Amino acid sequence: WSSIPWLARPLQRRGEQQEGSAAHGHPGRRRTNSRTSMAQRDEVIRRTVYVSDIDHQVTEENLAALFINCGQVVDCRMCGDPNSVLRFAFIEFTDEEGARTALNLSGTVLGYYPVRVLPSKTAIAPVNPTFLPRSDDEREMCARTIYCTNIDKKVTQADLKLFFESICGEVFRLRLLGDYHHSTRIAFVEFVMAESATAALNCSGVILGALPIRVSPSKTPVRPRAPRQLMH
Repeated sequence: WSSIPWLARPLQRRGEQQEGSAAHGHPGRRRTNSRTSMAQRDEVIRRTVYVSDIDHQVTEENLAALFINCGQVVDCRMCGDPNSVLRFAFIEFTDEEGARTALNLSGTVLGYYPVRVLPSKTAIAPVNPTFLPRSDDEREMCARTIYCTNIDKKVTQADLKLFFESICGEVFRLRLLGDYHHSTRIAFVEFVMAESATAALNCSGVILGALPIRVSPSKTPVRPRAPRQLMH
């Protein structure tokens, strides 16, 4: 699911390559820059914890609130495979002490599951900016959009639209995605009204087909498909 923007990716390697190529022809400077950037990255990693087994209904705000007494949180990034019931996250603190204290919260129940907290092996990778809202209009679209996972493959686009419209309100645009390799599908549902999207969050856990769907706010707008794709 490389198109899902909040899947964590080790993007830092790309940055290192760019830095090396920018300093091409100045080997001394490249070595210094590389050493400095690696030291900085290692320091960031030591301030970061990896949290796994996170219930789908837990938000980034819920997660940050759990760790608020450990120290000041710089960044909190929730990630996950849309085909898994549980998600994972990276939380970066202002200092290493905050990250060390956070390890004591491993086993704390958040939602329905006890989370696991481990030292992170990577820094938080930035969300691919091409997927994020590009304008105020797209930010407003995001507020009207939900991300739905664990959808039974027997459920059609029409079924999904009818389900959300009967409970939450009029659907403006719906994108149902899936392939042969995964047992469930995912969808982005954009409503006409933001209130409908808020109401839809309460549908998380409702059985649709044979499976309980998972609903969370979308971080990306549902962009219209290119005309070429529409013809398929």
